[in-house]
Amino acid sequence: MKIVVCIKQVPATNDAKIDPETKRIVREGVKAILNPFDTYAVEEAVQLRDKFGGEVIVISMGPEKALICLREAISVGADSAILLSDRAFGGSDTWATSYVLSKAISMIGDVDLVICGKQAIDGDTAQVGPGIAAHLDWVQATYVMKVEDANSEFVKVRRMHEDGYDLCEIDFPAVLTVVKDINTPRVPTLRGRLASEKIEIPIWTSSDIGTDIEKIGLNGSPTRVEKTAPPPPRNSVTKKITGTPKECAVELVSEFRLRSIL
Repeated sequence: MKIVVCIKQVPATNDAKIDPETKRIVREGVKAILNPFDTYAVEEAVQLRDKFGGEVIVISMGPEKALICLREAISVGADSAILLSDRAFGGSDTWATSYVLSKAISMIGDVDLVICGKQAIDGDTAQVGPGIAAHLDWVQATYVMKVEDANSEFVKVRRMHEDGYDLCEIDFPAVLTVVKDINTPRVPTLRGRLASEKIEIPIWTSSDIGTDIEKIGLNGSPTRVEKTAPPPPRNSVTKKITGTPKECAVELVSEFRLRSIL
C-alpha cells in the first residue's frame, strides 16, 4: 500500500497578523509548527503501513522552512518526504493548493491512499482534502474517526457525523481526511530525529510536477479575501467566590443565571 500524507506548516501563535494589502497571514518572524490535525494523519498512515505493508510518503507545499515539519513526520515513522516549493505557488487558495498537491501525487504515481488532517488551524476551511479528491477524480471519505479494515482493494472506515457515524467501504485509490479521535500520535524518539536529519528531501517546483501556471498562485485562485478582522476578545474578568460550600454553590448558580440572561 502506497500512502501519501499531505501536511502543512502553520503559525504556532494566536497572534499571527494579516497583511492589510494581500489579506494573507504574515508568516515571517512567527514560530511555525506542524498543523496539529496532520499529526493524526501521519500516525494513521504509519499504523496502516505497519499493519498492511507498503510505504508512507509525506508531502507539503510551502517555503523551505517547511522541511522542519517534513523531517518531524519522518522522525515518527514516515519513509520519505517531498517539499513542493516555488514562488509561483505563493498566494494559492484552497483550490489552487489542492491542485498543486494533486499534481504531485500524480507525479509520485501508483498511490493507493491519500490521508490529510481534517483541516489546518490557520484557515479552518477543511477544503484541501476534498479538493485533492476532486482534482484526482478519486473517491473520498471526510471526518474519518477510525479505519476498520483495509486490503489491497479497499478501505473500510467510520466517518463521523452529528448523529454518530457512517460505516463506509471505499475502493482505492481514495482520499481520507481524519479527525483527532482516530489515534494518539506517537512522540518522536531521539533515534528517529537523528535518522530524519540524514534523509535527503527533494524539492519539487511547478515545472517538476507539470502544473498549469494559470491554475496556481494568486492569479490562479478563484477566491479573493475582501476583508479580514480579528475575532472579538474574550471576556477575561475573573470573580472569586468565597464562603461555605453551600454559599459558594448558591452564588455560582446565580452567576450562571445572570450571564445566561446577559
